[in-house]
Amino acid sequence: MKFDVVVLTDHRYVAPKKKTPYIENVLQEDRLVLEALQKQGLRAIRKSWDDPNFDWSTTKYALFRTTWDYFDRYSEFSKWLETASKQTQFINSKALIYWNIDKHYLQDLSNAGVTIPKTVFVEKGTKATLADAIANAKSDHGFTTDTYILKPCVSGAARHTYKIQKNEIEKHEAIFQELVVEEAMMLQEFQQNIVSEGEISMMVFNGEFTHAVLKIAKPGDFRVQDDFGGTVHEYNPTKEQIAFAKSVVNAAPDLPIYARVDIFKDNNGNWALTELEIFEPELWFRLNPKAADFLAKAIKETCIAY
Repeated sequence: MKFDVVVLTDHRYVAPKKKTPYIENVLQEDRLVLEALQKQGLRAIRKSWDDPNFDWSTTKYALFRTTWDYFDRYSEFSKWLETASKQTQFINSKALIYWNIDKHYLQDLSNAGVTIPKTVFVEKGTKATLADAIANAKSDHGFTTDTYILKPCVSGAARHTYKIQKNEIEKHEAIFQELVVEEAMMLQEFQQNIVSEGEISMMVFNGEFTHAVLKIAKPGDFRVQDDFGGTVHEYNPTKEQIAFAKSVVNAAPDLPIYARVDIFKDNNGNWALTELEIFEPELWFRLNPKAADFLAKAIKETCIAY
C-alpha cells in the first residue's frame, strides 16, 4: 500500500504496555496529527523510525513527530536518516533537519541578526580545559555572568545540560573532558529570566503563528522541561513576541512547514531565541487541536501534489 505521509515516532510509543501521563500525551499528540492528515484526505500511518519491516519508498513523505530516542542512538539514527532520505522526502526537508539537528545553527541565526544568548562553541576534540573555555568566553565573547550553562550541540530533553557556578568549574572538569572527546559542546551565559519568568514556546506553521505555551521550571531547578518537573501553561503572546518568532523562522535557510520558536527575555532585557525547533519538537496540539488541522492543511497544500 502507498502512503502520502508517515508520522514518525520511536519504538517506545508504538504500542506501550504501560501508559504514564507522559506517554498518554505523546499518544494524544500523534493521534491528533494523524487524524488531521486523514481529514485532509491523505493516506497517513504512524510508524517508528527504526521499524525494520516498513518500506520507506512506499510513502511520499515522512513527518518527524516524536522520534525522541534519536539523541541516545545518534549514530544509528544518522545512518537511518541518510538511507531513508534516498527513499522518501522529509517534513521538514532533509536540508533543514540536517541544519537544525546541530545547535551550531544558532550561530547562523545570530549572523542573520537574531538575538541569541551569548554562546561559545567548544568543538569535538578540543584540548582546552573547561576553565580555559570559560576564560575565553569572558575575554573574547563578552560573558559577564559567573554562572554558565554547558550542553551538547546535539541533544534533547536537557541531556548532559549543566548549570555551573564560578566555584564549581573544577567539579565539572571531568565530565566536560569526557563529553568533548565525543561531541561538540556549547557554553552559554546563564539566563536568570528563564528561571524567574519562564520560557515561551511559539508554534509557527508555514510562517503563520498558531499558538503558544509558557514553560516554567519547578522551584529550585533551571530546566523548564516537564521531564524535570517543569510545568506548561497556555499563553497569549504579544504582537512583539509573535513578530520576533516569525522573524526567526524567516531567517532559516528555508521556511519550515512547522517550527517551535523558544524565546525568553535575556540578561540585557531583550527578547532572545533559546532554540528554533524544526526537527521533532513537542508542539502541544493537545492545547490547541485546531493547530493540527492547520499543519495538515499546510502539508497537503505545500507538499502533496496530485
